Amino acid sequence: MLKVRIIPTLLWKSFGLVKGVAFNSWRRVGPVLPTLKVYNARDVDELVLVDIMASQLGDAPDHESVADFSDECSVPLTVGGGITSLPQIVGLLRAGADKISMNSAIFARPELIDEAAAQFGTQCVVASVDARRHDDGAYSVYSHCGTRDTGRDPAIWARELALRGAGEILLTSIDRDGTMQGYDLNLVERVAQAVRIPVIASGGASSYQDMVQVVKQAGASAVAAASIFHFTEQTPAGAKHALHAAGIPVRMNFVAV
Repeated sequence: MLKVRIIPTLLWKSFGLVKGVAFNSWRRVGPVLPTLKVYNARDVDELVLVDIMASQLGDAPDHESVADFSDECSVPLTVGGGITSLPQIVGLLRAGADKISMNSAIFARPELIDEAAAQFGTQCVVASVDARRHDDGAYSVYSHCGTRDTGRDPAIWARELALRGAGEILLTSIDRDGTMQGYDLNLVERVAQAVRIPVIASGGASSYQDMVQVVKQAGASAVAAASIFHFTEQTPAGAKHALHAAGIPVRMNFVAV
């Protein structure tokens, strides 16, 4: 089993970082740069930074800001939001991003995944899949920050993205996002069983035990979280201790909780 990664998710809205519930009711967290500096010292394996408004507003990625952020980031940085073309990806990589995450644009042009993987390598391409559970138990994938129902099944969509060259799936439960009610284990398991690439579980973490469960029971390869780190005393290092104690391999570069 590969070592499981702990990945804080930073949602960036023009004025700074925010966190909402179910992709709504955004609450300001603070400025980006100080938060990056804090996480640099907290034994995280990677960071995900997403401009949550870019796709809705039709804005291009802010390469200049990403360059400023990457200068303060000492761990691998995945950047998403507003990416629609290869030149934009080139700009983000030159600005310091290690990986790029795509969501909305690949519904209109899924071959962008193929092109990006061919030019930059699959290890650089993260496909973001945001899903919501309906009353009948079926799941549907949403685009544009959870505002548009694409009608696609998340497991089938994730399989297509993997076949096109995505190196990872960042899977977020919209229903669980920001609720701190635990990951949607059924959703994660369905997608993890459908693909042979790592699935990063996101949406709902409230405790270290939630992280243990989504890895052991649902097959996640990494755990992403935001509220648990922003609004509680729980830390990435503490998460690593808990995963290690549960027999899950993690990068052992931590000392204190």
